[in-house]
Amino acid sequence: MENVNRNEQGYLTDFSQWTKEVAQEIATEQEIGELTDKHWEVIEYLQEKNKNEEPLSIRGIKKSGVINIKEFYALFPGGPLKMSTMVAGIPKPKSCI
Repeated sequence: MENVNRNEQGYLTDFSQWTKEVAQEIATEQEIGELTDKHWEVIEYLQEKNKNEEPLSIRGIKKSGVINIKEFYALFPGGPLKMSTMVAGIPKPKSCI
C-alpha cells in the first residue's frame, strides 16, 4: 500500500488515508479475505463509535445489536477487535493487548 502511513503494528496513522480499497487491502493482508456486507456494517459501526470518541470493547460490540460475538470472531479471526479496527482504519482500542 503505497502512500498510506501505518505504524509498526499495521494501523493507519492518518484516517484521512482510509478508503474501502485500503480496507480491502488490509483485510487481504490479514487473511480475512473478501469483505462482505456484514464486514462493512461492523466497520461503519466501529468508525462511528471512534468518531464519537466512545471506547471500543468486545462487550460493547456484543451489546451493539450489529453482530453477535460468534459471528464477530468468524468475520475477523485471530483477534476480532484488533483486526476489525485495523481494517476500519482507526486506532487500536486500549482494551486490545
